[in-house]
Amino acid sequence: MKRILLALAALASAPLAQAQSDGKPYCTQLSELYRRYVQPATGRRVDVEALQALDDCSKGNAAAAIPVLEKRLRDAEVER
Repeated sequence: MKRILLALAALASAPLAQAQSDGKPYCTQLSELYRRYVQPATGRRVDVEALQALDDCSKGNAAAAIPVLEKRLRDAEVER
C-alpha cells in the first residue's frame, strides 16, 4: 500500500498548469494504477464506467477519463 501512496503522491506533484494543458500523461498513469491495483481485485464486478474511462484515456479524451479514474482509485483506497 505504501508503494501505491508514493505513486499517487508523485502524480499529485505535477504542476496544475501542465495537467490542464495536457492531461494525457496523467490519465495514462491513472489508467496504469487502476489496471494494477483496482481492476484485478478478487470479487470485483465489471465496472463499465471505468472501462469507458480507460478507453477514453487511450483515445486522448483525458478530460472525461480522469475524474472517473481518480474516483475509482479513491474508492479503492488507493490514495495519497
